[in-house]
Amino acid sequence: MRVKDVMTTRVVKVSPDNSVRQAAKVMLDNHVSGIPVVDDEGHLVGIISEGDLIRRTELGGREIASLAEMARPAEQRAGAYVKRCSWRVGDAMTHDPVTIEEDAFLKRAAKLMQERGIKRIPVTRAGELIGIISRADLLQAILTAKHDETASGDEAIQRSIATRLGENTGLEGLDVKVTVAEGIVHLWGNVETAEFRRAARVVAEGVRGVRGVVEHFS
Repeated sequence: MRVKDVMTTRVVKVSPDNSVRQAAKVMLDNHVSGIPVVDDEGHLVGIISEGDLIRRTELGGREIASLAEMARPAEQRAGAYVKRCSWRVGDAMTHDPVTIEEDAFLKRAAKLMQERGIKRIPVTRAGELIGIISRADLLQAILTAKHDETASGDEAIQRSIATRLGENTGLEGLDVKVTVAEGIVHLWGNVETAEFRRAARVVAEGVRGVRGVVEHFS
């Protein structure tokens, strides 16, 4: 599946000239923790989220920041002051946010969220905001994902499991034997740890037509 298949196209957004107070209200009214910031031409210029607002002076941010920022260079301290004290969204937002193209695969979106520690990614087309994909959208994709399409029959099940055991499962190089009888998978081999045994079981359970798994590991 691709980003365009699950992204939200009805996107709540604000202008960089809106107030921080207005942005906070939009987040609360729409039950979201972050919103894209778009200029008059529809181009994405930033994103403002709860993380950008937790050090605001309205929350006592002046005292919190003063301890953490004393050792920073003067220019960085000036930028931090603007971010926590300005009334404009354009000053408080995160500039140059992570974006993703609509034709990217979902695994790319999931990887970006994991690596950057973010909950949502604006989706762009030629620099213009056309949607947003969030962690909730990825959960929805799990619900709608197609089931395994392995052909039925014990022999087909055995081949599929044997192939998958060597596909980045951590079991590569282990001598795991697979037999199948009437949909019941039997796993054999010298597998030393419980984690390896669980991985082998999960591989088998993920194949269509499997009715049960019996472990005979030594």
